[in-house]
Amino acid sequence: MKTTTAAKPRLGTRGQPEESRAAILRAAVKEFAEHGVAGARTDAIAHAAGVNKALLYYYFQDKETLYGAVLDQVFTGLRERVFGALGSETTPREKILAYVCAYFDFLANNPLYPRLVQREMMQAGQKQGHMEHLVNQYFRPIFNRLKEVLTEGIDKGEFRPVDPVHFIPSMIAMIVQYFASAPVMQMMMRVNPLSPERIAERRAAVIDFISTALFRAEGERK
Repeated sequence: MKTTTAAKPRLGTRGQPEESRAAILRAAVKEFAEHGVAGARTDAIAHAAGVNKALLYYYFQDKETLYGAVLDQVFTGLRERVFGALGSETTPREKILAYVCAYFDFLANNPLYPRLVQREMMQAGQKQGHMEHLVNQYFRPIFNRLKEVLTEGIDKGEFRPVDPVHFIPSMIAMIVQYFASAPVMQMMMRVNPLSPERIAERRAAVIDFISTALFRAEGERK
C-alpha cells in the first residue's frame, strides 16, 4: 500500500493573514539581501513564502513597498532590543555592555540583516530611497541615547573621554562588520564564521575590544 506525503498547504488570507504576511517578509529578507532591490524577484519571494503573487501584492503595493516593510521590520526589532538595554536602571558600563550584547545577539539570530542594510547605505544619496526614514526613526534615536550613556559614563569617570561622534560608529562597525563580511571570511579562512563556536568567540572578542577601548580601570577613575 502506497503512502503519500501531504503537500505543504499554501498560505492564504483566510484565517492566517499574519502568518502569510510574516512568511512574505521572511522570504523577502533573503531575496533582497542576496540580490538588492533591483535584482530581487517578487516571483521568487512569493514562491519561497508559499503564497501566490497576487497575495503578495494584496499585502504590499509593489516591490519598493515590500522592501520598505522589510527594513522597518529589521530596525523595529533592533530598536526594541537596544533601547531595552540602554534604558535599564544600571551603570553606564553595564548599559554599554548590555547594548553590545543585545545588538550582537540580534544580528547573530538574523545574519542576513547587515548585508541588507549595507546595500541601502551604499545607495544613500544616489536615489530617493529609504535612508532618511531609517535615520529619523531608528539611527538618530539610538545614536542620541548612546551619546547620553557615553556622556554620563565620561562624567562619572567610568569611561575614557572619547568623542561619541567617532566612538559610536566605530563600536557599531565592530559589531556589524563581522556578519556583513561572513561570506568573504568563509572563502578566505575555509571555516564557517557563523557556526555557534565562531559566533561565541566573536562575541567575546567584541566585548573585550570595546571594553578595553572605553572603560577606565579602577585605579584610573575619578
